[in-house]
Amino acid sequence: MKRIRIWGLCLLCLFPGTGFADEALTVQPAQKTVQLTGYTRSDTTLTLSSEVAGKVQAVHYEVGDTLAEKPFAEIDATFIDFRIENTRQSIRKIQAARKKNASQIAYLQKEFDRLNRLFQKDVGTESRLDEARERLNQARLETDTLAAEEAALKVALAELRERRRRHHISAPKGWIVVGRRVEPGEIVTVNTPLAEIADFRNLVVPLSVTGQELAATRSLPEVFEARLEGEPVRARIEWVNPEFDEKTRKLSTELVLVDYDGERRGGLRFTLPLRIESEGLRVPKSAVVSRYENPRLTLKQSGETISVMVLGESEKYLIVADHPRLSVGTELAAP
Repeated sequence: MKRIRIWGLCLLCLFPGTGFADEALTVQPAQKTVQLTGYTRSDTTLTLSSEVAGKVQAVHYEVGDTLAEKPFAEIDATFIDFRIENTRQSIRKIQAARKKNASQIAYLQKEFDRLNRLFQKDVGTESRLDEARERLNQARLETDTLAAEEAALKVALAELRERRRRHHISAPKGWIVVGRRVEPGEIVTVNTPLAEIADFRNLVVPLSVTGQELAATRSLPEVFEARLEGEPVRARIEWVNPEFDEKTRKLSTELVLVDYDGERRGGLRFTLPLRIESEGLRVPKSAVVSRYENPRLTLKQSGETISVMVLGESEKYLIVADHPRLSVGTELAAP
């Protein structure tokens, strides 16, 4: 116990009037705390539009609903269904014709082989053999024609099915309907806006910042602490627009909330306190004499006493105006 007392006395000798080394009397850069404030909004907002014209048969979601498996809306597809069925029947007809053609080719091949054998024995005539060869060639050409027609019909069927699919106005699952512009029974045309949807799975906060504020945000960790409706939250910088707004003289930036499990909607108040440099210098109150009437500081190195102008104060420090004899790091003497 005796050694402990002696060591405590040595500390007091090294730093008279204090018990901690970090309270050295030096001039520091002046700083002030500003609070950036913004409000949450959805990560992305889209407008759902119709790619086809027709009568709206059903709308499955109201404003505020979360999109799921069902499409947002369905447009009457009666006539395109008729065309799809007609194309299917045409394909079946072509396939039947191809089977008939294959059977005919097999028969004509046998007939040609028989006449060719007779011709080789000088029993058949060359004209009959040529006629059989021509019928066989025409049947083979018909095979190619039917194959091309079937391929064209299958392409047409695929196109009709794709157009049929677009009669269901789908949207990304998990998004929320924030605006509805259509009701069942309405006639819509191509590019008619039907709804606005937003992605609230990720919340972002747009901010307008000064150059100093932007520099302060860039000095923060990649993921930093902030407040959302008074509760702690984590965020990071998503992007910074380098374009300068001449009216506000600020830059636009956007923050995104990280690992956020709370309420997901727009308009939640977001606050971020920042320490930025300000005019003047910061000095410890313990180095100032008569700070309210004629505040003075004593330079440790020269012993010179100078008068200063107080601009502001905090619990332990005063903000004083710039002085030619003061600079950041200047050591001060205790009064």
